[in-house]
Amino acid sequence: MTIPLLLHPDDDVTPFPDIELALEDPDGLLAVGGKLSTRRLLAAYRQGIFPWFSEDQPILWWSPNPRMVLFPERLHVSRSLAKLMRKRPFRISFDQAFEQVIEGCAAIRREREGTWITADMQAAYIRLYRLGHAHSVEAWQGDKLVGGLYGLAMGQVFFGESMFSQVSNASKVAFVTLVQNLRRWNYRLIDCQVTTRHLQTLGAEEIPRHRFAELLAETVEQPTVWQPDT
Repeated sequence: MTIPLLLHPDDDVTPFPDIELALEDPDGLLAVGGKLSTRRLLAAYRQGIFPWFSEDQPILWWSPNPRMVLFPERLHVSRSLAKLMRKRPFRISFDQAFEQVIEGCAAIRREREGTWITADMQAAYIRLYRLGHAHSVEAWQGDKLVGGLYGLAMGQVFFGESMFSQVSNASKVAFVTLVQNLRRWNYRLIDCQVTTRHLQTLGAEEIPRHRFAELLAETVEQPTVWQPDT
């Protein structure tokens, strides 16, 4: 099999290759093309694959090695962040403004370096949200949305996609609140996809791709719990 696998733009049924076949350079590229259908996206996440591409590119499907993850029980909250959270500077909600959150994530990146959260990507994840697969966490000051994040919940895994802040620490508070809830719901893994210093400060770590695949096999088909009381 040739890697990356080339998919017809209308194809959402051809299986992805084994993730261990992904290229080393660029790291994790596995397939090109296909469509951002709900069927294709859910199949990708179950296998540890995610789409990431620019507006002038075809859809690119990735499974990098190593993989950045956070085990919920290893969340690190600094003293300064814990002190801030005790002051309750933001009202945190779940699934109240998904479309605003995904647009906020796209807008921040569009201003800085261009975004992979294209209009087609936004539409695809909004469909996932309406079907109950994708979720958002929002940080508010009064009636103004000042930060948040979104991703997919499948089994005992939360697949984080993106976050944004318009006010310092808004996305961090939203993220910590999410992780605290995921721990209560017995989630075993948060997929952070690629390494960032920001996530490392919160306790995220790199694991080998084969270990990530093993964890997915154990967790992703379990019943999905999503019952926030925040």
